[in-house]
Amino acid sequence: MFRTIAALALSTALFIPTAEADEAEAESCLRTKIWDGYESGWAVRTATAATLKQGEYRIYLVTLYAGNEYKILACADGAGKNIDVVLHDADGNVVQQDTSDDRQPELSFKPDTTDTYFVAVHATSLAGEGDAAGVGMAVTYR
Repeated sequence: MFRTIAALALSTALFIPTAEADEAEAESCLRTKIWDGYESGWAVRTATAATLKQGEYRIYLVTLYAGNEYKILACADGAGKNIDVVLHDADGNVVQQDTSDDRQPELSFKPDTTDTYFVAVHATSLAGEGDAAGVGMAVTYR
């Protein structure tokens, strides 16, 4: 009896489609943007990837230095419809935010003073309900 139930559960699980985030796809997109930036004198300050469900976000702490110009880049895999990036100052105030409705947002920022900032990457909209998206984020500078 136990074997029958276990076999039924296993066979049922094999036919239930599950959404899997593809961080590798997001990282590949991000790497392309980073390499393209190298040709224009940009260097990488930080790069990371995460899996986000709709409405989830990740916040990254970064020190940005006066005199440098920064680009904050993000890429989502095919499950991401709208990924937003928001730059906050150390007090949590919004300094700049992405207003595009796509999966590859970008911000440009040149701080007047060296300070701590927070980069929030938000999975605003995904292709399917309950899905998760692989999302890569990089801070580049020159």
